[in-house]
Amino acid sequence: MSEKGNKLRSAEWFGRKGKDGLIYRAWMKKSGIPNHYFRDKPVIGICNTWSELTPCNSHFRNLAQSVRDGVIEAGGFPVEFPVMSLGETLMKPTAMLYRNLASMDVEESIRANPVDGVVLLCGCDKTTPSLVMGACSVDLPAIVVSGGPMLTGKFRGASISTSDGWRFADKVKTGEMTFEEMEEAEGSMCRSDGHCAVMGTASTMACMVESLGLSLAGNAAIPAPDMHRKLIAHHSGMRIVEMVNENQKMSDILTRKAFENAIKINTAIGGSTNFVVHLLAIAGRIGVDLSLDDFDELSRDIPLLVNLQPSGEHFMEDFYYAGGLPAVIKELLPVLHTDVITAAGSSVNKLYSDAPCYNPDVISTFDKPFKEETGLAIVKGNLAEYGAVMKPSAATPGLLIHKGRAVVFEDIEDYKERINDPGLDVHPDDILVLKNVGPKGYPGMPEVGNMGLPKKILEQGISDMVRISDGRMSGTAFGTAVLHVSPESADGGTLALVQNGDIIELDVPNRKLILHVTEEELAERRKTWNPLPLHMGRGYWKLYQENVLQAHLGADLDFLRGKSGGEVKRDSH
Repeated sequence: MSEKGNKLRSAEWFGRKGKDGLIYRAWMKKSGIPNHYFRDKPVIGICNTWSELTPCNSHFRNLAQSVRDGVIEAGGFPVEFPVMSLGETLMKPTAMLYRNLASMDVEESIRANPVDGVVLLCGCDKTTPSLVMGACSVDLPAIVVSGGPMLTGKFRGASISTSDGWRFADKVKTGEMTFEEMEEAEGSMCRSDGHCAVMGTASTMACMVESLGLSLAGNAAIPAPDMHRKLIAHHSGMRIVEMVNENQKMSDILTRKAFENAIKINTAIGGSTNFVVHLLAIAGRIGVDLSLDDFDELSRDIPLLVNLQPSGEHFMEDFYYAGGLPAVIKELLPVLHTDVITAAGSSVNKLYSDAPCYNPDVISTFDKPFKEETGLAIVKGNLAEYGAVMKPSAATPGLLIHKGRAVVFEDIEDYKERINDPGLDVHPDDILVLKNVGPKGYPGMPEVGNMGLPKKILEQGISDMVRISDGRMSGTAFGTAVLHVSPESADGGTLALVQNGDIIELDVPNRKLILHVTEEELAERRKTWNPLPLHMGRGYWKLYQENVLQAHLGADLDFLRGKSGGEVKRDSH
């Protein structure tokens, strides 16, 4: 029993008498665990995504120790366990392909073992949604500790981070920068532990879990090397023990109101477009009805408050010093559900009503925002029947209403082969279209939607064009990119039928994406269209391609939606 009288789940293992209890306890005792640890102590799993193949999470061994100290101080019994770690920087073909697999690892690791609550250690992009999705499916008390952003990079007197990688690549194409200078910059970009130092996907995911109420206040922005990161890990270890005693499950926190808050907050911070596909997947696991239309409706009247790359100029380190996410949430309190309860055990209003802002150049007010443009828009039309996602705050304003001629690339290999061909028939007003990079088509929906512009266009001084694909783009990227087109081309969406020279109209204010080709002509083209074969006829790749949902449903596997709970009906002995 817990201190509050709730029956501990772990008692089904460690609380048994006779042979059954002996077998569970004896093997644990070989590590020197004293007998009293098995008596009415909440067992807290520390779900760790540390891996040398995930550089963003390289400091998680130390972070886990801080969590462990907090658990012990609060009277819990900590047990650390590893799960599949997803490193966006190294994994091929894309870490997104393995998000659902990692979530299965998390779900089954939690359910199969004697844990009463879990602390989720998340950092690099996909580790956060995969851990949250897996934990949702079991629905035990859980709290998230993010790894934190790295310190801002420094190169030749200037502040830099991963968003500058796209700029450097374009400068190399035009001869403004040499490969040697780019290599010097890469050695200056990532100068500490932590994930990307801009409002990329990793930072967006850290903000997402705080805005959902799954972490302690202030978790999102503390830099990885800052001692406050270990401090919040320690306090999170203490708090999860209380959550178990209070029987505060994830479903108690992840209500419809919490999701609505998260969408509004993400808009205000200029969060990554990847937020959409991950939040949809989490909602599908916990059982909250959420659609692309909700993102558009809830985002429309929320301006951009945070001046961070890639939509602005500052970095996550600056964001933390300016007051971090609490300062943003305070500004948004009039439009948020302030009565919702968080993992801290307090309401949003109580946690954030007094949050200070120390730098209005980084965090502006709702009345005088950094940018009026919303941070997120959903466009629909015959080219995206179920919707597509874009980020107006990171786009060129003059391209938000645009009509142009399609320049089509059938797949990523076609794009790489032809994009810098001097003979490519492309003009600045054209629209670049990339097919077959969606969930099924790649597979895994890679971050290639912000296609680099043709060299011949860059040499004209043009830095942006409208780009349309069924893929994603890195949260560190920018430009007028229409992403996540659904249904994807490999699933028979209209995108598959686009041909060179077709006229496409983008109208972001009116949320339209129209292919100006008649239905009769499209029907004729469809007669000769053939779906792509599976990229691999075995293993997880096969399972993924046969069962993955489209982007507007979160690109989860169809059989994983909904939660199964934490009960294990069969014993191992």
